[in-house]
Amino acid sequence: MYKSDIYERIMDKMDQMSKSQQKIAQFIINHPDSAPFLTASKMAQLSGVGEATVVRFAVFLGYQGYPDMQRHLQEALKRQWTTVERLQMTSAANRDKRKSVVHEILHDDIANLQATLQQIDKEEFDKGVKAIIEAENIYIIAYRSAVSLGTFLEFYLDLVLQNTELIVQADGISEHLLGITDKDLVIGMGFARYTKRTVEVMKYAKEKGAKTMCLTDHMLSPLMPYSDIRLTAASDINSFINSFVAPLSIINALITAVTRIEKEKVEKRLEELEDLWESFHVFHHSITDES
Repeated sequence: MYKSDIYERIMDKMDQMSKSQQKIAQFIINHPDSAPFLTASKMAQLSGVGEATVVRFAVFLGYQGYPDMQRHLQEALKRQWTTVERLQMTSAANRDKRKSVVHEILHDDIANLQATLQQIDKEEFDKGVKAIIEAENIYIIAYRSAVSLGTFLEFYLDLVLQNTELIVQADGISEHLLGITDKDLVIGMGFARYTKRTVEVMKYAKEKGAKTMCLTDHMLSPLMPYSDIRLTAASDINSFINSFVAPLSIINALITAVTRIEKEKVEKRLEELEDLWESFHVFHHSITDES
């Protein structure tokens, strides 16, 4: 069972809460990675209650005020939930059996996008775009479920830049990064629970002088200390899995920004590819196109 004091307080007092307090409680439980970094005003907005209600909620739980509760939320974030704990916690929070799961999860993803939009640092994003464009070689490090994000980014960057590789074999990392230099970029992707190998590779790349960039869930992520460029995206949903809607949106933005800046180069590359695809009949043509 979950052991964090603040979450135990929330679950123990759930039956005593007003409807507004339950909205706050469910938001915190459903968004353990982003909630600890929100101001009282922003949490109120995303929870659909007033700011004063959020402040009173902190006192209701026994904290001195919102900053005190926020500190305990951040402390709780430092420990990684097991999949069993996340399932237990989210199941306990989901008491409204009448609520459609598809509507619930879609609303969670909308909240993730809103939270990501609020926290994204435009200057940091622009640095990431610049690093991608200037890199001699780009290496993407992503394991387990995050490999889905890495595969998508690799496909489009390598399609137009021809210098991107997703390292999928954990045992072959040393060979792939043997000649890494300060002209190369290593992009690490990790969301709770973070894989040890991703952190180790980012640390190694940083020590070798390569430019490093991470896409992760919050500022307390273990990828942060080894990243020159830090991008965060909310990934919380009321489940034991992570949602990659917001992280994928950041990746979409990176690819789009790179291709707009490198417009002439990308256009030439895509024209060549279109001829190649036509020669090898890569895409299905409609009946009208074939007639």
